[in-house]
Amino acid sequence: MACFSLQWLEQLLIWLVIVCAVVGILRLLVPFILAQLGAGGSIIMAAINIVMWAVICIFVIMVCFSLIQCLGGFSLHLR
Repeated sequence: MACFSLQWLEQLLIWLVIVCAVVGILRLLVPFILAQLGAGGSIIMAAINIVMWAVICIFVIMVCFSLIQCLGGFSLHLR
C-alpha cells in the first residue's frame, strides 16, 4: 500500500475509529468493574487512564514517523 494513497487514508481513519471506540468502551467498563469488585478505584482508574493514553501517544508517534519517512522517501536503518 503506497503512502498517502486513498486506501492508506481509509485504513488510517478506520484504525482511528477503532482506537476511539476501544478507549470509550474501556472508560465505561473499568469503573463499573471496579465498583462491582468493591475496589476504591480512583487510583486504579487513574493508573489505567495513564497507561491507556501512553499507548495511544506511542502509536501516534509511530504513525507520525512513518509519515515523515513516506514523505521523505527514505527509511531509517538502525544498526
